[in-house]
Amino acid sequence: MNWLECGALLLTAVIVTIALTPVAKLIAKRFDAIDYPDQRRVNTEPIPRMGGVAIFGGIAASCVVLIIGVNAWGWINPFQSYLGEDVNYVFLGIGITAMFAVGVLDDIFNLTARVKLAGQIVAACIVASSGLLLSNIQNPFVEDAFIQFGVFSYPITVFYLVAFANIINLIDGLDGLAAGISAISASTIFIFAILAGRFSAAIMGIIVVGVCIGFLKSNLHPASIFMGDSGSLLLGLSLGVISLFAVARSTLFISLLVPILAAGVPVTDTAMAIIRRKRAHQPVDAPDTGHIHHRLMKAGFSQRATVFIMWTWTAALAICSIVLAESDGFPRVVAITIVAVITGFAIIKLQLLGPVLTHHYNPRIKK
Repeated sequence: MNWLECGALLLTAVIVTIALTPVAKLIAKRFDAIDYPDQRRVNTEPIPRMGGVAIFGGIAASCVVLIIGVNAWGWINPFQSYLGEDVNYVFLGIGITAMFAVGVLDDIFNLTARVKLAGQIVAACIVASSGLLLSNIQNPFVEDAFIQFGVFSYPITVFYLVAFANIINLIDGLDGLAAGISAISASTIFIFAILAGRFSAAIMGIIVVGVCIGFLKSNLHPASIFMGDSGSLLLGLSLGVISLFAVARSTLFISLLVPILAAGVPVTDTAMAIIRRKRAHQPVDAPDTGHIHHRLMKAGFSQRATVFIMWTWTAALAICSIVLAESDGFPRVVAITIVAVITGFAIIKLQLLGPVLTHHYNPRIKK
């Protein structure tokens, strides 16, 4: 793999995604997949929400170019097995397509939370059946030893992939927010994969960066299209898959933190939302206005400023994750400290658990 090949795939992803965005808008309007303004949404006019169609097209076109490049132009095949077992890329593609289909159906029909989760689990199971598994991790206490998950590899992998799909889905609340965070996260995994010699993860990472950049052309504030669940679930699962390629059978236990920290902002937001809702005796999937972006806007920041702040936070965590993986000693301590301080400050300053505390200290008056 060389930079020319990476550039060709990046450019393909960008161009095809931009070209298909108007098509995605037409499809969304045809099926009334529209986000109409309400008290939770920040858009003040109806916006089509099936941008995932363009994102999926960009990914598919890039994969076609990659296959042609390997077979006709002499490109090095980045998917030669290094995981100790073969990965069935047909099943992998079917699983990713299935997740995209779940998102499309939700954009059109507004699926119930249970039905949507069931569809996500099925898609993740298909991906796991391809052989791409989180089957072991390095034992941090014994040198050159691994902790094997055995039969638990499948449920662990499925949980991991579904979690990644949903953290991007939940952070998708402002123009350009999810696409930008996904681009930064994919770029981080790309850099880590290059340094670790995981070229399949690097190739997939650069493709995701490309589709995000292409989609941002129409998704930055004021957005003319939203990615919808078809886009957020697709990007979330893709990031999960890329991260598995990057860390599978890694000799560094700390490398498992790279994809998690690279997506640290949506991970934090999701974790706080779950805690907030459980302690307030609400369903985990209950909508609210306590997300990070809601808090920043309530503090007086504009949409653009809020998105920029969250992009910057994501980039800071991403840089720390690379430092953690590629260094030891004092630099690693500094990186861990920065991550803890930034995240802790955000949780306290934005009062992400504030509504819960208010709920307990000021119970409702019975009528």
